[in-house]
Amino acid sequence: MDINYELYKVFYHVAKTLSFSDAAEALFISQSAVSQSIKTLEKRLNQQLFIRSTKKVALTKEGELLLKHVEPAINLITRGENQLCADPKSGVQLRIGASDTICRYYLVPYLNNFHLKYPHIHIKVSNGTSLQCAKMLERNEVDIIVTNSPNQALNDMMDIIPVKEFHDVFIAKKDDFPLYDHPISFQELQKYPILMLEKRATTSMFLHNLFLENSLDLVPAIELASNDLLIDLARIGLGIAFVPDYCLKDMEELAIIKTEQVIPSRKLVAAYNLDIPLSDAARYFIDSLTSKL
Repeated sequence: MDINYELYKVFYHVAKTLSFSDAAEALFISQSAVSQSIKTLEKRLNQQLFIRSTKKVALTKEGELLLKHVEPAINLITRGENQLCADPKSGVQLRIGASDTICRYYLVPYLNNFHLKYPHIHIKVSNGTSLQCAKMLERNEVDIIVTNSPNQALNDMMDIIPVKEFHDVFIAKKDDFPLYDHPISFQELQKYPILMLEKRATTSMFLHNLFLENSLDLVPAIELASNDLLIDLARIGLGIAFVPDYCLKDMEELAIIKTEQVIPSRKLVAAYNLDIPLSDAARYFIDSLTSKL
Protein backbone atom coordinates (compact mmCIF):
# COMPACT_ATOMS: atom_id res chain seq x y z
CA MET A 1 0.00 0.00 0.00
CA ASP A 2 1.60 3.25 -1.19
CA ILE A 3 0.68 5.97 1.32
CA ASN A 4 2.47 9.30 1.53
CA TYR A 5 4.69 9.63 4.59
CA GLU A 6 3.24 13.10 5.25
CA LEU A 7 -0.15 11.54 5.97
CA TYR A 8 1.37 9.39 8.69
CA LYS A 9 3.21 12.43 10.03
CA VAL A 10 -0.06 14.34 10.33
CA PHE A 11 -1.70 11.32 11.94
CA TYR A 12 1.14 11.08 14.48
CA HIS A 13 0.80 14.71 15.58
CA VAL A 14 -2.99 14.50 15.90
CA ALA A 15 -2.72 11.22 17.80
CA LYS A 16 -0.14 12.61 20.24
CA THR A 17 -1.95 15.88 20.91
CA LEU A 18 -5.54 14.69 20.34
CA SER A 19 -6.07 18.09 18.78
CA PHE A 20 -6.38 19.04 15.12
CA SER A 21 -5.51 22.66 15.90
CA ASP A 22 -2.39 21.75 17.91
CA ALA A 23 -1.25 19.40 15.15
CA ALA A 24 -1.77 22.14 12.58
CA GLU A 25 0.32 24.53 14.66
CA ALA A 26 3.14 22.00 15.09
CA LEU A 27 3.19 21.21 11.36
CA PHE A 28 2.76 24.83 10.17
CA ILE A 29 -0.27 23.96 8.05
CA SER A 30 -3.95 24.87 8.26
CA GLN A 31 -6.41 22.97 10.43
CA SER A 32 -8.46 22.15 7.34
CA ALA A 33 -5.34 20.60 5.76
CA VAL A 34 -4.89 18.44 8.85
CA SER A 35 -8.52 17.35 8.71
CA GLN A 36 -8.30 16.52 5.01
CA SER A 37 -5.09 14.53 5.52
CA ILE A 38 -6.72 12.41 8.23
CA LYS A 39 -9.77 11.79 6.05
CA THR A 40 -7.50 10.74 3.17
CA LEU A 41 -5.52 8.37 5.39
CA GLU A 42 -8.69 6.82 6.82
CA LYS A 43 -10.05 6.33 3.31
CA ARG A 44 -6.82 4.73 2.08
CA LEU A 45 -6.66 2.39 5.09
CA ASN A 46 -10.43 1.83 5.10
CA GLN A 47 -10.38 2.36 8.88
CA GLN A 48 -11.69 5.03 11.24
CA LEU A 49 -8.71 6.29 13.23
CA PHE A 50 -10.31 9.00 15.38
CA ILE A 51 -13.60 9.59 17.17
CA ARG A 52 -14.45 13.23 16.64
CA SER A 53 -16.81 15.36 18.70
CA THR A 54 -17.30 19.08 19.22
CA LYS A 55 -15.29 19.01 22.46
CA LYS A 56 -12.59 16.38 22.02
CA VAL A 57 -10.78 13.95 19.74
CA ALA A 58 -10.03 10.36 20.73
CA LEU A 59 -8.25 7.47 19.07
CA THR A 60 -10.22 4.42 18.00
CA LYS A 61 -8.77 0.98 18.71
CA GLU A 62 -7.53 0.95 15.12
CA GLY A 63 -5.93 4.36 15.66
CA GLU A 64 -4.20 3.16 18.83
CA LEU A 65 -2.82 0.15 16.97
CA LEU A 66 -1.53 2.30 14.12
CA LEU A 67 0.10 4.73 16.56
CA LYS A 68 2.09 1.90 18.14
CA HIS A 69 3.75 1.31 14.76
CA VAL A 70 3.93 4.86 13.45
CA GLU A 71 5.43 6.46 16.58
CA PRO A 72 8.69 4.42 16.60
CA ALA A 73 9.06 5.01 12.85
CA ILE A 74 8.60 8.80 13.18
CA ASN A 75 11.08 8.93 16.06
CA LEU A 76 13.60 6.87 14.11
CA ILE A 77 13.34 9.12 11.04
CA THR A 78 13.66 12.22 13.23
CA ARG A 79 16.73 10.74 14.88
CA GLY A 80 18.33 10.08 11.50
CA GLU A 81 17.54 13.60 10.29
CA ASN A 82 19.03 15.10 13.45
CA GLN A 83 22.23 13.09 13.06
CA LEU A 84 22.62 14.03 9.41
CA CYS A 85 21.98 17.71 10.06
CA ALA A 86 23.95 17.96 13.30
CA ASP A 87 26.67 20.57 13.55
CA PRO A 88 29.98 18.63 13.62
CA LYS A 89 31.25 21.01 16.27
CA SER A 90 28.37 20.29 18.60
CA GLY A 91 28.16 16.57 17.90
CA VAL A 92 25.04 14.47 18.20
CA GLN A 93 22.90 13.42 21.13
CA LEU A 94 23.15 10.36 23.28
CA ARG A 95 19.64 9.77 24.62
CA ILE A 96 19.47 7.71 27.82
CA GLY A 97 16.42 6.56 29.73
CA ALA A 98 16.67 5.70 33.43
CA SER A 99 14.90 6.23 36.73
CA ASP A 100 15.88 8.99 39.14
CA THR A 101 17.33 6.40 41.51
CA ILE A 102 19.48 4.71 38.88
CA CYS A 103 20.70 8.06 37.60
CA ARG A 104 21.67 9.37 41.02
CA TYR A 105 23.14 6.27 42.63
CA TYR A 106 24.61 4.43 39.66
CA LEU A 107 24.96 6.40 36.43
CA VAL A 108 26.60 9.66 37.54
CA PRO A 109 30.25 8.47 37.32
CA TYR A 110 29.58 6.82 33.94
CA LEU A 111 27.95 9.98 32.61
CA ASN A 112 30.96 11.97 33.81
CA ASN A 113 33.37 9.53 32.16
CA PHE A 114 31.40 9.70 28.89
CA HIS A 115 31.39 13.50 28.96
CA LEU A 116 35.17 13.56 29.37
CA LYS A 117 35.56 11.15 26.45
CA TYR A 118 33.00 12.87 24.16
CA PRO A 119 32.72 16.48 25.36
CA HIS A 120 30.92 17.60 22.18
CA ILE A 121 28.14 15.03 22.41
CA HIS A 122 25.06 16.25 24.24
CA ILE A 123 23.71 13.80 26.83
CA LYS A 124 19.94 13.83 27.16
CA VAL A 125 18.58 11.84 30.10
CA SER A 126 14.86 11.03 30.24
CA ASN A 127 13.55 9.93 33.62
CA GLY A 128 10.79 7.42 34.21
CA THR A 129 10.05 4.16 35.95
CA SER A 130 11.80 1.08 34.62
CA LEU A 131 8.59 0.11 32.80
CA GLN A 132 8.28 3.58 31.28
CA CYS A 133 11.92 3.54 30.16
CA ALA A 134 11.39 0.25 28.32
CA LYS A 135 8.42 1.80 26.53
CA MET A 136 10.55 4.84 25.62
CA LEU A 137 13.08 2.49 24.03
CA GLU A 138 10.35 0.61 22.17
CA ARG A 139 9.11 3.94 20.72
CA ASN A 140 12.69 4.97 19.77
CA GLU A 141 12.51 7.98 22.08
CA VAL A 142 15.87 7.02 23.62
CA ASP A 143 18.96 5.18 22.36
CA ILE A 144 19.83 3.28 25.55
CA ILE A 145 18.05 2.53 28.79
CA VAL A 146 19.40 1.37 32.13
CA THR A 147 16.68 -0.38 34.07
CA ASN A 148 15.85 -2.85 36.79
CA SER A 149 15.43 -6.48 35.79
CA PRO A 150 13.14 -8.43 35.87
CA ASN A 151 11.13 -5.96 33.81
CA GLN A 152 8.10 -7.22 31.93
CA ALA A 153 8.31 -4.38 29.39
CA LEU A 154 11.67 -5.57 28.01
CA ASN A 155 11.23 -7.66 24.87
CA ASP A 156 13.01 -9.80 22.28
CA MET A 157 13.59 -6.80 20.00
CA MET A 158 16.09 -5.43 22.53
CA ASP A 159 19.65 -6.44 23.34
CA ILE A 160 19.68 -6.71 27.14
CA ILE A 161 23.06 -6.54 28.89
CA PRO A 162 23.46 -7.11 32.66
CA VAL A 163 25.67 -4.41 34.21
CA LYS A 164 25.20 -4.72 37.98
CA GLU A 165 23.77 -7.18 40.50
CA PHE A 166 22.11 -5.79 43.62
CA HIS A 167 19.89 -6.75 46.55
CA ASP A 168 16.77 -5.11 47.88
CA VAL A 169 16.67 -4.65 51.66
CA PHE A 170 14.32 -3.60 54.41
CA ILE A 171 15.63 -0.69 56.49
CA ALA A 172 14.28 1.04 59.59
CA LYS A 173 15.27 3.42 62.35
CA LYS A 174 17.15 1.43 64.99
CA ASP A 175 15.48 2.99 68.03
CA ASP A 176 11.91 2.73 66.73
CA PHE A 177 12.13 -0.73 65.13
CA PRO A 178 14.70 -2.85 67.06
CA LEU A 179 14.31 -5.84 64.74
CA TYR A 180 17.80 -6.02 63.32
CA ASP A 181 19.32 -8.54 65.76
CA HIS A 182 17.51 -11.56 64.27
CA PRO A 183 15.82 -12.51 60.97
CA ILE A 184 12.05 -12.05 60.89
CA SER A 185 9.42 -13.54 58.63
CA PHE A 186 7.38 -11.72 56.00
CA GLN A 187 4.32 -12.54 58.12
CA GLU A 188 5.83 -10.73 61.09
CA LEU A 189 6.83 -7.81 58.86
CA GLN A 190 3.17 -7.32 58.00
CA LYS A 191 2.55 -6.15 61.57
CA TYR A 192 4.62 -3.02 60.89
CA PRO A 193 4.09 -0.08 58.51
CA ILE A 194 5.80 -0.90 55.20
CA LEU A 195 7.10 1.99 53.09
CA MET A 196 7.62 1.19 49.40
CA LEU A 197 7.51 2.51 45.85
CA GLU A 198 4.18 2.95 44.11
CA LYS A 199 2.61 -0.03 42.35
CA ARG A 200 3.77 0.83 38.81
CA ALA A 201 7.44 0.47 39.85
CA THR A 202 9.22 -2.81 39.12
CA THR A 203 10.58 -2.81 42.70
CA SER A 204 7.04 -2.68 44.05
CA MET A 205 5.90 -5.50 41.74
CA PHE A 206 8.90 -7.54 42.84
CA LEU A 207 8.04 -7.21 46.55
CA HIS A 208 4.32 -7.85 46.04
CA ASN A 209 5.19 -11.05 44.14
CA LEU A 210 7.52 -12.19 46.93
CA PHE A 211 4.70 -11.86 49.45
CA LEU A 212 2.22 -13.61 47.15
CA GLU A 213 4.65 -16.51 46.77
CA ASN A 214 4.40 -16.86 50.54
CA SER A 215 0.57 -16.65 50.42
CA LEU A 216 0.60 -13.16 51.93
CA ASP A 217 -1.14 -10.01 50.76
CA LEU A 218 1.09 -6.99 51.22
CA VAL A 219 -0.70 -3.76 52.14
CA PRO A 220 1.85 -0.92 52.37
CA ALA A 221 1.34 1.98 54.75
CA ILE A 222 2.93 4.47 52.35
CA GLU A 223 3.63 4.32 48.60
CA LEU A 224 5.88 6.94 47.02
CA ALA A 225 7.67 7.59 43.71
CA SER A 226 11.10 8.19 45.27
CA ASN A 227 13.54 5.87 47.06
CA ASP A 228 15.17 8.94 48.61
CA LEU A 229 11.87 9.88 50.27
CA LEU A 230 11.40 6.32 51.49
CA ILE A 231 14.82 6.45 53.16
CA ASP A 232 14.04 9.86 54.68
CA LEU A 233 10.75 8.59 56.11
CA ALA A 234 12.44 5.48 57.50
CA ARG A 235 15.05 7.74 59.12
CA ILE A 236 12.37 9.62 61.09
CA GLY A 237 10.71 6.38 62.20
CA LEU A 238 7.56 6.29 60.07
CA GLY A 239 8.03 2.68 59.05
CA ILE A 240 10.16 0.00 57.42
CA ALA A 241 11.30 0.94 53.91
CA PHE A 242 12.08 -1.45 51.05
CA VAL A 243 14.88 -0.08 48.85
CA PRO A 244 17.77 -1.27 46.62
CA ASP A 245 21.00 -1.61 48.58
CA TYR A 246 22.97 0.62 46.20
CA CYS A 247 20.88 3.58 47.46
CA LEU A 248 22.25 3.26 50.98
CA LYS A 249 25.06 5.78 51.35
CA ASP A 250 24.41 7.02 54.91
CA MET A 251 23.11 4.44 57.38
CA GLU A 252 23.34 6.63 60.50
CA GLU A 253 20.37 5.80 62.78
CA LEU A 254 19.24 3.14 60.28
CA ALA A 255 19.66 -0.63 60.25
CA ILE A 256 19.02 -3.38 57.71
CA ILE A 257 16.33 -5.82 58.84
CA LYS A 258 17.09 -9.39 57.77
CA THR A 259 14.29 -11.71 56.71
CA GLU A 260 13.81 -15.45 57.13
CA GLN A 261 12.76 -15.72 53.49
CA VAL A 262 15.55 -15.21 50.97
CA ILE A 263 15.08 -12.11 48.84
CA PRO A 264 16.53 -12.95 45.40
CA SER A 265 19.05 -10.57 43.91
CA ARG A 266 18.10 -8.44 40.92
CA LYS A 267 20.10 -6.81 38.14
CA LEU A 268 20.54 -3.48 36.51
CA VAL A 269 20.61 -3.99 32.75
CA ALA A 270 21.41 -1.77 29.79
CA ALA A 271 19.26 -2.26 26.69
CA TYR A 272 19.02 -0.94 23.15
CA ASN A 273 16.99 -1.79 20.05
CA LEU A 274 18.56 -4.61 18.05
CA ASP A 275 17.37 -3.27 14.69
CA ILE A 276 18.96 0.18 15.16
CA PRO A 277 22.77 0.39 14.85
CA LEU A 278 24.49 1.99 17.82
CA SER A 279 26.89 4.87 17.30
CA ASP A 280 30.49 4.40 18.43
CA ALA A 281 29.77 6.76 21.33
CA ALA A 282 26.70 4.82 22.44
CA ARG A 283 28.64 1.57 22.23
CA TYR A 284 31.41 3.10 24.34
CA PHE A 285 28.86 4.11 26.98
CA ILE A 286 27.43 0.59 27.23
CA ASP A 287 30.92 -0.94 27.32
CA SER A 288 31.86 1.40 30.16
CA LEU A 289 28.91 0.07 32.21
CA THR A 290 30.27 -3.47 31.97
CA SER A 291 33.77 -2.51 33.11
CA LYS A 292 34.96 -0.69 36.19
CA LEU A 293 35.86 2.95 35.66
